[in-house]
Amino acid sequence: MTKRIIALVLALMMTAAVVAGCSGSTSTATADEANAADTAKTYNIGICQLVQHVALDAATQGFKDYLTEQLGDAVTFNEQNAQGDSATCTTIANQFVADNVDLILGNATPALQAAFTATADIPVLGTSITDYGTALDIADWTGVSGFNVSGTSDLAPLDGQAEILNELFPDAKTVGLLYCSAEPNSKYQCDTISGYLEGYGYELKTYTFSDSNDIAAVVTSACEEVDVIYIPTDNSAASNTGIIDNIALEKKIPIITGEEGICSGCGVATLSIDYYDLGYTTGKMAYDILVNGADVSAMEVQFAAATTKKYDAARAAAFDLEIPEDYVAIETE
Repeated sequence: MTKRIIALVLALMMTAAVVAGCSGSTSTATADEANAADTAKTYNIGICQLVQHVALDAATQGFKDYLTEQLGDAVTFNEQNAQGDSATCTTIANQFVADNVDLILGNATPALQAAFTATADIPVLGTSITDYGTALDIADWTGVSGFNVSGTSDLAPLDGQAEILNELFPDAKTVGLLYCSAEPNSKYQCDTISGYLEGYGYELKTYTFSDSNDIAAVVTSACEEVDVIYIPTDNSAASNTGIIDNIALEKKIPIITGEEGICSGCGVATLSIDYYDLGYTTGKMAYDILVNGADVSAMEVQFAAATTKKYDAARAAAFDLEIPEDYVAIETE
């Protein structure tokens, strides 16, 4: 009897071992299949860019380059340009949501706002955004949205920009602040820099235009009433630098700008960031969200790592300016 019991126990033990072995094989196969699925995963990203100009183009390119370097053919981009129209940004963002993209990039404030309004679920990153508190209408902005939005800011130090204006034009009396009234971040910059410029003793006058239709008349008025013009990082101005430049040069009024692209189009000097690097940083954030599962609502908005004093050599010569050695000439094609 005892031998029969022992034999039965041994048989049961052998059966359990076989079952365990089979179970182990199944687990390994499942893990391999999961890894294969992860490797095969693809990402579809929607990009809404407000308008085509040098700075925004560079930011978009930097964003795409980083993700392509990391993901290769596993990432695809649906890149749309709103041609400067906020309503078109809304249409584009809604289509991205309908397409169920994995992430949306809003390049410039209206594009970010449209994406933020369109979805509370899909991660949204912004780039070329001056102030996220203003863009998202968050009064107690802390650097983290708490929503499905984060990204990078293109705000260069406004005290540094005021310092450049004073360094190059210390004898000027009146400074005109020129920007598009439809861009709240432009107003934010001009409101902020006003305190620094007043600290240098300048009298300030504000000139706003609604779109390209009235920009010539507004610039003409400004050039007849001020000694120097300051233009912030303003997308409408960036798209109309030719108009601004023709009037300002004829009237012999120099312009200090908030970024390099506008400066190369109509300005004398700027304290600027590198928009390609800004987009590249935004691409890193996107990778962290898509691949590593980072929570976009907890990601702190990032800023440019460095700023550079830059100048346009031809316009500097036209105004007989002696440019300090720590400025870098803007490269021309």
